[in-house]
Amino acid sequence: SEVSRRADDIEHIGFGMITMNGKKMSTRKGNIVPLVDVLDTARQLAAEQISEKNLGLENADHVAEEVGAGAVVFNDLQKDRNLSIDFNLEKIVQFEGDTGPYVQYTHARAMSILRKSGQQAILNTGVTFVDEEAWPIVSRLSAYPEMIKRAWQLREPSIVAKYLLSLARDFNSYYAHTKILVNNEKMQSRLSLVQGVCSVLKSGLNLLGVSAPNQM
Repeated sequence: SEVSRRADDIEHIGFGMITMNGKKMSTRKGNIVPLVDVLDTARQLAAEQISEKNLGLENADHVAEEVGAGAVVFNDLQKDRNLSIDFNLEKIVQFEGDTGPYVQYTHARAMSILRKSGQQAILNTGVTFVDEEAWPIVSRLSAYPEMIKRAWQLREPSIVAKYLLSLARDFNSYYAHTKILVNNEKMQSRLSLVQGVCSVLKSGLNLLGVSAPNQM
Protein backbone atom coordinates (compact mmCIF):
# COMPACT_ATOMS: atom_id res chain seq x y z
CA SER A 1 0.00 0.00 0.00
CA GLU A 2 0.98 3.64 -0.28
CA VAL A 3 1.26 3.88 3.50
CA SER A 4 3.70 0.98 3.71
CA ARG A 5 5.77 2.41 0.88
CA ARG A 6 6.01 5.69 2.76
CA ALA A 7 7.01 3.79 5.90
CA ASP A 8 9.92 2.25 4.04
CA ASP A 9 11.29 5.74 3.43
CA ILE A 10 10.96 6.85 7.05
CA GLU A 11 14.10 6.87 9.17
CA HIS A 12 14.20 7.39 12.93
CA ILE A 13 16.55 10.20 13.94
CA GLY A 14 17.29 10.09 17.65
CA PHE A 15 18.33 13.09 19.73
CA GLY A 16 19.31 13.85 23.32
CA MET A 17 17.43 15.42 26.18
CA ILE A 18 16.76 19.16 26.22
CA THR A 19 16.85 20.91 29.58
CA MET A 20 16.31 24.57 30.45
CA ASN A 21 18.78 26.20 32.83
CA GLY A 22 19.74 22.74 34.09
CA LYS A 23 16.16 21.60 34.76
CA LYS A 24 14.14 18.95 32.95
CA MET A 25 10.99 20.09 31.22
CA SER A 26 7.75 18.25 31.90
CA THR A 27 4.29 18.87 30.52
CA ARG A 28 2.71 16.93 33.41
CA LYS A 29 4.40 19.12 36.02
CA GLY A 30 3.82 22.28 34.03
CA ASN A 31 7.56 22.90 33.81
CA ILE A 32 7.54 24.10 30.21
CA VAL A 33 7.97 27.31 28.27
CA PRO A 34 5.76 27.71 25.16
CA LEU A 35 7.74 28.14 21.95
CA VAL A 36 5.94 31.39 21.17
CA ASP A 37 7.25 32.84 24.44
CA VAL A 38 10.77 31.59 23.72
CA LEU A 39 10.81 33.17 20.27
CA ASP A 40 9.33 36.44 21.55
CA THR A 41 11.97 36.72 24.29
CA ALA A 42 14.73 35.81 21.84
CA ARG A 43 13.52 38.56 19.51
CA GLN A 44 13.58 41.10 22.35
CA LEU A 45 17.11 40.10 23.40
CA ALA A 46 18.29 40.34 19.79
CA ALA A 47 16.64 43.75 19.36
CA GLU A 48 18.47 45.10 22.41
CA GLN A 49 21.85 44.06 21.03
CA ILE A 50 21.07 45.34 17.55
CA SER A 51 20.12 48.76 18.94
CA GLU A 52 23.48 48.91 20.72
CA LYS A 53 25.48 48.02 17.62
CA ASN A 54 23.43 49.64 14.86
CA LEU A 55 20.90 52.12 16.23
CA GLY A 56 19.76 53.37 12.81
CA LEU A 57 19.31 49.96 11.19
CA GLU A 58 16.40 49.81 8.75
CA ASN A 59 13.92 46.97 9.32
CA ALA A 60 15.44 46.44 12.77
CA ASP A 61 12.32 44.61 14.01
CA HIS A 62 12.47 42.15 11.12
CA VAL A 63 16.19 41.55 11.61
CA ALA A 64 15.61 40.99 15.34
CA GLU A 65 13.06 38.29 14.50
CA GLU A 66 15.55 36.60 12.14
CA VAL A 67 18.33 36.75 14.72
CA GLY A 68 16.15 35.61 17.63
CA ALA A 69 14.65 32.67 15.77
CA GLY A 70 18.01 31.82 14.24
CA ALA A 71 19.61 31.72 17.68
CA VAL A 72 17.08 29.14 18.90
CA VAL A 73 17.38 26.94 15.80
CA PHE A 74 21.17 27.12 15.64
CA ASN A 75 21.49 26.22 19.32
CA ASP A 76 19.38 23.10 18.81
CA LEU A 77 21.46 21.97 15.84
CA GLN A 78 25.03 22.89 16.77
CA LYS A 79 25.67 19.98 19.17
CA ASP A 80 25.80 16.30 18.27
CA ARG A 81 22.16 15.34 18.12
CA ASN A 82 22.53 12.45 20.60
CA LEU A 83 23.94 14.71 23.29
CA SER A 84 21.82 16.54 25.84
CA ILE A 85 21.29 20.28 25.39
CA ASP A 86 20.90 22.79 28.20
CA PHE A 87 18.86 25.69 26.92
CA ASN A 88 19.90 29.14 28.22
CA LEU A 89 18.19 31.79 26.15
CA GLU A 90 20.34 34.75 27.17
CA LYS A 91 23.53 32.92 26.20
CA ILE A 92 22.39 31.62 22.84
CA VAL A 93 21.26 35.06 21.59
CA GLN A 94 24.67 36.64 22.24
CA PHE A 95 26.53 38.02 19.22
CA GLU A 96 29.75 36.46 20.52
CA GLY A 97 30.67 32.87 21.28
CA ASP A 98 29.44 29.65 19.70
CA THR A 99 26.04 31.02 18.69
CA GLY A 100 23.91 31.49 15.62
CA PRO A 101 23.94 35.30 15.97
CA TYR A 102 27.77 35.19 15.91
CA VAL A 103 27.67 33.52 12.50
CA GLN A 104 24.91 35.85 11.30
CA TYR A 105 26.85 38.90 12.48
CA THR A 106 29.99 37.67 10.70
CA HIS A 107 28.00 37.36 7.49
CA ALA A 108 26.61 40.87 7.94
CA ARG A 109 30.09 42.24 8.63
CA ALA A 110 31.46 40.62 5.46
CA MET A 111 28.55 41.98 3.44
CA SER A 112 29.30 45.45 4.79
CA ILE A 113 32.84 45.20 3.44
CA LEU A 114 31.53 44.35 -0.02
CA ARG A 115 29.12 47.28 0.06
CA LYS A 116 31.85 49.68 1.12
CA SER A 117 34.11 48.48 -1.70
CA GLY A 118 31.78 49.99 -4.29
CA GLN A 119 32.35 47.11 -6.69
CA GLN A 120 31.16 43.59 -7.29
CA ALA A 121 33.79 41.02 -6.38
CA ILE A 122 33.80 37.94 -8.61
CA LEU A 123 35.16 34.75 -7.13
CA ASN A 124 36.67 32.50 -9.81
CA THR A 125 39.53 30.10 -10.34
CA GLY A 126 41.64 32.85 -11.85
CA VAL A 127 41.96 34.77 -8.58
CA THR A 128 45.39 34.61 -6.99
CA PHE A 129 45.35 34.98 -3.23
CA VAL A 130 48.39 36.97 -2.19
CA ASP A 131 47.90 36.74 1.58
CA GLU A 132 49.42 33.78 3.37
CA GLU A 133 46.97 34.40 6.21
CA ALA A 134 44.07 33.79 3.81
CA TRP A 135 44.89 30.16 3.11
CA PRO A 136 43.14 28.70 6.17
CA ILE A 137 39.95 30.34 4.94
CA VAL A 138 40.50 29.18 1.36
CA SER A 139 41.11 25.64 2.60
CA ARG A 140 37.96 25.68 4.72
CA LEU A 141 35.86 27.07 1.86
CA SER A 142 37.08 24.30 -0.44
CA ALA A 143 35.96 21.70 2.12
CA TYR A 144 32.36 22.93 2.11
CA PRO A 145 30.90 20.44 -0.44
CA GLU A 146 32.45 17.43 1.27
CA MET A 147 31.29 18.68 4.66
CA ILE A 148 27.69 18.91 3.42
CA LYS A 149 27.93 15.40 2.02
CA ARG A 150 29.21 14.04 5.34
CA ALA A 151 26.48 15.83 7.31
CA TRP A 152 23.85 14.19 5.09
CA GLN A 153 25.40 10.73 5.29
CA LEU A 154 25.56 10.85 9.09
CA ARG A 155 22.23 12.69 9.47
CA GLU A 156 24.16 15.14 11.65
CA PRO A 157 23.35 18.85 11.19
CA SER A 158 25.85 19.79 13.90
CA ILE A 159 28.60 19.19 11.34
CA VAL A 160 27.25 22.14 9.35
CA ALA A 161 26.85 24.36 12.42
CA LYS A 162 30.36 23.61 13.69
CA TYR A 163 31.80 24.26 10.24
CA LEU A 164 30.09 27.66 10.07
CA LEU A 165 31.43 28.62 13.50
CA SER A 166 34.96 27.66 12.43
CA LEU A 167 34.68 29.61 9.18
CA ALA A 168 33.34 32.65 11.03
CA ARG A 169 36.21 32.50 13.52
CA ASP A 170 38.77 32.16 10.72
CA PHE A 171 37.34 35.13 8.86
CA ASN A 172 37.11 37.37 11.92
CA SER A 173 40.73 36.57 12.79
CA TYR A 174 41.80 37.39 9.24
CA TYR A 175 39.77 40.58 9.18
CA ALA A 176 41.26 41.73 12.49
CA HIS A 177 44.79 41.58 11.05
CA THR A 178 44.26 42.39 7.37
CA LYS A 179 42.98 45.59 5.77
CA ILE A 180 40.63 44.53 2.99
CA LEU A 181 39.94 47.87 1.30
CA VAL A 182 43.38 48.94 0.09
CA ASN A 183 44.49 50.92 -2.94
CA ASN A 184 46.60 48.26 -4.57
CA GLU A 185 46.42 44.99 -6.49
CA LYS A 186 45.67 42.98 -3.35
CA MET A 187 42.17 44.39 -2.87
CA GLN A 188 40.42 42.36 -5.58
CA SER A 189 41.70 39.03 -4.28
CA ARG A 190 40.73 40.00 -0.75
CA LEU A 191 37.25 41.03 -1.87
CA SER A 192 36.89 37.73 -3.69
CA LEU A 193 37.74 35.96 -0.47
CA VAL A 194 35.15 38.01 1.42
CA GLN A 195 32.54 37.19 -1.19
CA GLY A 196 33.32 33.50 -0.88
CA VAL A 197 32.87 33.69 2.88
CA CYS A 198 29.55 35.53 2.47
CA SER A 199 28.27 32.94 0.02
CA VAL A 200 29.17 29.91 2.12
CA LEU A 201 27.97 31.40 5.42
CA LYS A 202 24.61 32.23 3.87
CA SER A 203 24.31 28.84 2.19
CA GLY A 204 25.18 26.96 5.37
CA LEU A 205 22.81 28.99 7.53
CA ASN A 206 20.01 28.43 5.03
CA LEU A 207 20.63 24.67 5.16
CA LEU A 208 20.02 24.86 8.90
CA GLY A 209 16.87 26.92 8.42
CA VAL A 210 18.50 30.12 9.68
CA SER A 211 18.33 33.48 7.91
CA ALA A 212 21.46 35.45 6.99
CA PRO A 213 20.67 39.17 7.33
CA ASN A 214 22.78 41.49 5.20
CA GLN A 215 22.90 44.05 7.99
CA MET A 216 22.77 43.74 11.77
